[in-house]
Amino acid sequence: MATVVSETSTASVTPAMLTYAVVGNPNCGKTTLFNALTGLRQKVANYPGVTVEKKVGWCYSQHGKKIQLIDLPGTYSLSPRSRDESIARDVLFGLRADTPAPDRVICVVDACDLQRNLYLALQVLELGLPTIVVLTMMDLAKSAGHVIDVKALQVELGVPVVACALRDGVGLLELKLAISVADLKPVARRWRYAEPIEAAVAEIHEKLETDQGRTHAWAEAETLLQLTDFGKEEVAHLDTNLPMDRAAVTRWQKKFEHDQFDWRRSIVESRYDFTAKMLDEALHAGPPQSKNFSDRVDEVLTHPVFGTLFMVAIMALVFYTIFTLAAYPMGLIEGGFGLLSEWVGKTLPAGELSSLIVDGVIAGVGGVVIFLPQILLLFFFISVMEESGYLARMALLLDRVMSKVGLHGRSFLPLLSGYACAIPGIMATRTIENERGRLITILVTPWMSCSARLPVYLLLIAAMVPAGPHSDWIKTGLMMGMYALGTSFVFLFAWIFKKTLIKGEQSSLVMELPTYRAPMLRAVLGVMWERAVLFLKKAGTIILAISIVLWFLTTYPKPPEMMAPKADTTPTEMARVMAPAEGSPVAQKLDDAIASGPTDEKGEALAYSYAGRAGKWMEPLIAPLGFDWKIGIGLVTSFAAREVFVGTMSIIHNVGDGEDNQQSLVDALRSDKREDGSPVFTPLTCLSLMVFYVFALQCLSTIPVTWRETNSWKWALFQLGYMTAVAYGMSFLVYQGGRLLGFS
Repeated sequence: MATVVSETSTASVTPAMLTYAVVGNPNCGKTTLFNALTGLRQKVANYPGVTVEKKVGWCYSQHGKKIQLIDLPGTYSLSPRSRDESIARDVLFGLRADTPAPDRVICVVDACDLQRNLYLALQVLELGLPTIVVLTMMDLAKSAGHVIDVKALQVELGVPVVACALRDGVGLLELKLAISVADLKPVARRWRYAEPIEAAVAEIHEKLETDQGRTHAWAEAETLLQLTDFGKEEVAHLDTNLPMDRAAVTRWQKKFEHDQFDWRRSIVESRYDFTAKMLDEALHAGPPQSKNFSDRVDEVLTHPVFGTLFMVAIMALVFYTIFTLAAYPMGLIEGGFGLLSEWVGKTLPAGELSSLIVDGVIAGVGGVVIFLPQILLLFFFISVMEESGYLARMALLLDRVMSKVGLHGRSFLPLLSGYACAIPGIMATRTIENERGRLITILVTPWMSCSARLPVYLLLIAAMVPAGPHSDWIKTGLMMGMYALGTSFVFLFAWIFKKTLIKGEQSSLVMELPTYRAPMLRAVLGVMWERAVLFLKKAGTIILAISIVLWFLTTYPKPPEMMAPKADTTPTEMARVMAPAEGSPVAQKLDDAIASGPTDEKGEALAYSYAGRAGKWMEPLIAPLGFDWKIGIGLVTSFAAREVFVGTMSIIHNVGDGEDNQQSLVDALRSDKREDGSPVFTPLTCLSLMVFYVFALQCLSTIPVTWRETNSWKWALFQLGYMTAVAYGMSFLVYQGGRLLGFS
């Protein structure tokens, strides 16, 4: 059973519990090792104040003692140049109040690229913490012709070195034994820098040790020496927590500049020189190898033409599966909540409590859980592509095109997932390392037409296109046009934001292409579990709260005639009058909305409610778009979820309730009249309304999710404001422009 503690609490960490920080380069197998050690005993959240994922897990030593592990963001160096690298450094230095300072370190090293990975290992050893070096992917290194003498490497580093091939289960027991050693000691630094650097770092080290009492002062001193231009915002925001003796650091930097001493290069060369010496002793070339599997596959999958075609095919499979395969479990979930709602409605007496539970609580939770199959499928594909190494190739192919409009190569998958739901699409932007590209992607993702818009499109297209010999082709063209319109504006506004609002240097995509490998089923299932829990916890509670609020708005106040039933009202009629409003924010499919509708009393009650009054109030504002007050009510209620518009129209037009009223919702819309007798849902009005739904941020649950991912209400409210303005403007142009051209 998973152990759960607060993400910021350290109360459960007793002095007897060792804390290991797990650190390593990106794509070195660090997270795979973390998952293998902890299993499901882990907690996933964000570091407070930043959108960097924080993983804390637990395992047990060979003696049964509990050990805490912190999976740090991948980093190439402890001299950070990004927010996630800054987090890794601050945790290792013990500078974050929300995360316990580690007692020991597990440094994960990719055996296929020892020289680059050992550079970080040397920086970790300078921390003065007991350290275990873990060589991962030993099987791939062997197949590539690398013969590594683990014992020689252990002698050169002076710390335990464990070789692992975790996909085959090799080395995991040895690693558990190593982390269980009670008297693991730190190692003294075995390499030296140039004398001027040694003197500079020693002075800064002494001041930090004396003034700050820092336990890892040598590593901190060397880091401070490498940080330049303290006044620059991009440096200052990374290092507000790091104690600085600016005077001493600045003095040494000026001296090095005066002496024309390239001290930065000297530090790097010192580490690489020591690494080369180690590898001379520990790394031996095996028999000559032919071009490996990854290189041969990359000749096709990274090819500008063939690679793009393959990527399109893979994305089509993902897109098709999310829409089709997920439909079956979504139907089961929807049916289950329907049965639960029916049972509660029959069990509880008719009244406000029954309405709140059925239309508020159950409907709110069901409206979230129904998307769970799509969420699971989405992150299944993301995990498989990431575990296999293909996600990096996909980002590489797309970066050249998407960077021209301000997006990042990794933006493609979040945007694609937006076709299913904007919420997981925004959450998927966590794979984007560049903050500028990530923010732009978050701001434009809701314009990818999600599945919740489909019932609205289907209803309005059916209402505006009468049956005929070519009606199916026209309907298909209109549907594809709505999707194309939203997608084109994603790229247009990404380019606008790049040029105006979110200015900054465009970062190029620099990434290592990991070796192809078969995904580990346990790792894939673990990712699906983590994301499902996060989605239900974060998005589910938000949508539930909004649903309850909208239940209240569509239910109250009640008309006076409903508050006091007539004397001759039978109990059955009384129950019918006081039944819960069917316009509650529940995701309804089009067929369901047509098949069952409300009574006249319910339509009157909705018009009298706060939501109805809002529709009347906003009618002058939306009249230039071709909308009347009834459409205004639909706009208000659909802020819970877009598809609620269909159910609201069913309520207002009294469709499907009673044997004498069998008129379909589509026919009801076609026959709806304004006060002057003109039709409401003309083809032009339907087109204007569809365009509005293409661009409007109609799902309010997106707002708090954007806030969580950006840690700023500013961007969440900006997203709501600019999308609403664009929706209004485009709808206005369509309707008024159509009228000028003589359309109706």
